[in-house]
Amino acid sequence: MTVLLGSRGTSQAGQPTWWASLAVRSASLPLPAEHRWRYRQEFLAELGSQVGATGSVVGVDASPQTLALVRRRTQGQDNLGLVQGDATALPVAEASFDRALSVQVLEYLPDPAAALGELHRVLRPGGRLVVWDVDWSTLSWHSADPDRMRRVLAIWDGHLADPYLPRTLAARLGSAGFGDIGVAGYSFASTQFTPDSYGVAILPLIQRYLAGRDDITEETAGQWAAEQHQLGEQGEFFFACIQFCFTATRSG
Repeated sequence: MTVLLGSRGTSQAGQPTWWASLAVRSASLPLPAEHRWRYRQEFLAELGSQVGATGSVVGVDASPQTLALVRRRTQGQDNLGLVQGDATALPVAEASFDRALSVQVLEYLPDPAAALGELHRVLRPGGRLVVWDVDWSTLSWHSADPDRMRRVLAIWDGHLADPYLPRTLAARLGSAGFGDIGVAGYSFASTQFTPDSYGVAILPLIQRYLAGRDDITEETAGQWAAEQHQLGEQGEFFFACIQFCFTATRSG
């Protein structure tokens, strides 16, 4: 989901503000739906509280199911709007927002330049942007069968348009007309096999994606996931990757 904020808050150049700090929490939430949507409700509600009665928060998502679920859980937020739309053609007016936030959206898009152009279009001069995406080449994941793990991760890369997008994102932001570009890396690192660990949370997603792709059978995908559960029980689980936070400003 792309989140747009109409708020006249100020920030120190190059430094994340309160809304970017909220994005840190949003970007690190576990992926299972029961956790993700509960947090997204709280996240959007807090954004609405921060911008105040005279501000506004608009969430744009291509999925009507996603919007319906978030809408039900944010009833009563008068300054919160939810709009169905595409990140490469945002259904909002030019120069109508002061802040924009995109969390793991651009890595799925075949044309991230178009999405960045749209974010530039809808921000007012001086408006601030925060973009989060993972460079999946930073992933380190323990397995007693490293060859199988390499095959699994190579196939998993295929679920994204660009699994290494952060490497080129600063240049892409500059090409889209943004300035004052900054970047910081945040690690998802865990040795604990717990539901709120990022590596544990994405296990079932990867297992479902793998089955039937290339030479990975449903049985092989199940064996791969079962090994991770076993490593967790033995105290040998390890997962780490880096998600990058880019900040930028629309020039006047």
